[in-house]
Amino acid sequence: MTTVLITGASAGLGAAFARGFAAKGCDLVLVARDKARLESVAGELRGTFGVSVEVLPADLLDPVAREAVEVRLAEAGRPVDVLVNNAGFGLPAPFPYSPVEDEERMLDLLVRVPLRLTHAVVPGLRERGRGAVLNVASVAGLLPTGTYGAAKAWVTAFSESLRVDLEPYGVRVLAVVPGFTRTEFQERAGMDVSALRDAVWLEADAVVARALRDLALRRPLSITGWRYRVYAQAVRHLPRNLVARRMARTRRPPAGV
Repeated sequence: MTTVLITGASAGLGAAFARGFAAKGCDLVLVARDKARLESVAGELRGTFGVSVEVLPADLLDPVAREAVEVRLAEAGRPVDVLVNNAGFGLPAPFPYSPVEDEERMLDLLVRVPLRLTHAVVPGLRERGRGAVLNVASVAGLLPTGTYGAAKAWVTAFSESLRVDLEPYGVRVLAVVPGFTRTEFQERAGMDVSALRDAVWLEADAVVARALRDLALRRPLSITGWRYRVYAQAVRHLPRNLVARRMARTRRPPAGV
């Protein structure tokens, strides 16, 4: 029986990944800060799919709590076969207008946390000769889109490099690169997305379904929706300086600044 550990599992893409893997009969370890919401999600999954669901409440920005997750990932007696690094958040203002402490917290959660959790799980995966790591990046990482995009670019590059390193051991690595997805992310980040057309929005379950299909096909990247796949191809050929200037126009400073 495959066991999957998912961070940020109480809502959004994390909860969708939990549903997707549970539907395949996988046991789960769910990680998030909100214990009550985790327990609610876990109860629904147990009732619907009949799988074992372990709840591991943890604020991954707390070194002690993060270490507990690392220990669970490295536990030989109860091996984790798949790690989904999904936890994250964004900031409403561009870098010059955000408190540096908030920028550091975001960088830690988007970069340091997946690095450490992956480092904890990889030795066991390599020794067993199977398993996978899924890292949730973003199409924001394909272009110069502020520090959030820069962090997500790191996630994609890290995933592609790790995939090459672990391929000889039978371990798969996938960078999941979603576009705008209907979750709580935008509201929590204080983003105004009212001007976006319905056509650009993705559903979380569709992103996960595509990711699991691409994982089975051993692809390096998973991009849902033809619009975003065309976008990903197009930006590879655009002048970076021109794109950076255009994207800067979308990152407005807070009112009154």
